[in-house]
Amino acid sequence: MNNVKSVFSIKDLENLSGIKAHTIRIWEKRYNVLEPMRTETNIRMYDLSNLQKLLNITLLHNYGYKISKISKLSSERIPQLVNEIISEKSAKHHAISSFKMSMMNFDQALFFSTYNKLLAEKSFREIFYDVFIPMIQELGFLWQTDTITPAHEHFFSYLIKQKLMTNTEKLQSQEPSKTDRVFVLYLPMNEIHELGIMYLNYEILNLGYKTIYLGESVPIDSLKDMKKHFDNITYVCYMTVEPNKNEINNYIKSLKQDILDETSNLYLIGRMTENLDSKLITEKITTFNSIKELVEFI
Repeated sequence: MNNVKSVFSIKDLENLSGIKAHTIRIWEKRYNVLEPMRTETNIRMYDLSNLQKLLNITLLHNYGYKISKISKLSSERIPQLVNEIISEKSAKHHAISSFKMSMMNFDQALFFSTYNKLLAEKSFREIFYDVFIPMIQELGFLWQTDTITPAHEHFFSYLIKQKLMTNTEKLQSQEPSKTDRVFVLYLPMNEIHELGIMYLNYEILNLGYKTIYLGESVPIDSLKDMKKHFDNITYVCYMTVEPNKNEINNYIKSLKQDILDETSNLYLIGRMTENLDSKLITEKITTFNSIKELVEFI
């Protein structure tokens, strides 16, 4: 089965652009801004060029251009105007649109050119917070609504991981400037959502600490082994879908029993922390609602 999605429903367009399907229909009927194909049962379907055009129109509309004015522009003029606007204003919205197109087309060259344009005016940290984090959050929604396939998500996530690895490696080659504690970063068993913990590793290295990055699906025994090698460990655990809400409290009890002592701490972050029994939280355990909050706490 071909995993590349090149034809979209009006609902997909709504999910990708943020413009309601009802509004898209009005724009199409009144102003002819899009040219849908029709199925045998007369259902509107749209190709990638329609998606690209709608994302550009959305950006112009967000910057105050009336749809009646946009509809009179030629198809060549619309992207030119978008480029003029983004060179004057924030590149963020355009970058997110370009990244979406790179993902929908599996276009690595577009990903890299968009990233390099951003890098000319933003630091890697700014790109991650301003563009990649909102994009990653949106990927979950687009995947749940069947707008994108798992292949799209894997393709895009891997490209972000590559950028993270390159930037992390630069920091790893430097000696830590702070030696009062060591951070051990990991994902619990069956947890594979690695981007958040990878970015935390980058941020903690950037603060001058030594980090031990263990990655995904780490058993508690491997965490216990760390105690043979280091004192003053701060364990950082990112829980997006695992342990599930029925298992999370027992998991935290096991961590308290097996790895926490007078010199170690545990930082917990991720969606699953919402299911924690507050009685289990001690001064040795801290929960965080966001990467930014955790980094500022350190």
